Amino acid sequence: MTMRHSKYSGLAALLAASTFLVGPVDARAQTAVDIAPSLSTPDKVETRIGTLDFKDGMPGKETIDKVYDNLNFTHAFEAFVNTLQGVSIHALHKGFLSIGVKDNEVLVFSELMDAESLYLMANADTVYYMGMLDLTKGPMVLEVPPKAPGAIDDYWFRWVIDIGLPGPDRGEGGKYLILPPGYDGQALSSSRTRRPPRFPALITPKGKLR
Repeated sequence: MTMRHSKYSGLAALLAASTFLVGPVDARAQTAVDIAPSLSTPDKVETRIGTLDFKDGMPGKETIDKVYDNLNFTHAFEAFVNTLQGVSIHALHKGFLSIGVKDNEVLVFSELMDAESLYLMANADTVYYMGMLDLTKGPMVLEVPPKAPGAIDDYWFRWVIDIGLPGPDRGEGGKYLILPPGYDGQALSSSRTRRPPRFPALITPKGKLR
């Protein structure tokens, strides 16, 4: 009996202690806690797209519409600026074909550019020559005459290499081996190009690849 009494006395003491611990807390702990302004959502936010309204942190219907309209505009803007280069080259390509300049042919302008020339960034003091290389059937060799400055870009207007004086031939002319994008085959019977597939290699007048 004594052992049972001692056991339940200990259990009662434990329950009493538990009741004491989970009982009413200090009144000061029940007061509202000040939240930093940086962590809260204000009722109104002034932005570039207008005033955004929030109620208890939730945006209203007009605010949601404004945000989604701005998101759609942003996506449209990104699509425009990310494809402008390709669209420009494609239009240039169609223009060449429309006047009879085929792929792998070169068009040499007889006059300087002026305001009537429909090009995005043309210089008015440079004689232009242009052409489109068709690499769908494999690598091609482009022979550049002496003193012919220029550059080779891909179909997205990304720079590939300079030719002429600013290029590897240093204005002396030479032959450039142009490889198709992703090409990993043998470039020459005697050697392989070690340049990235998108970049051409220069064949010197002596026939060596560099």
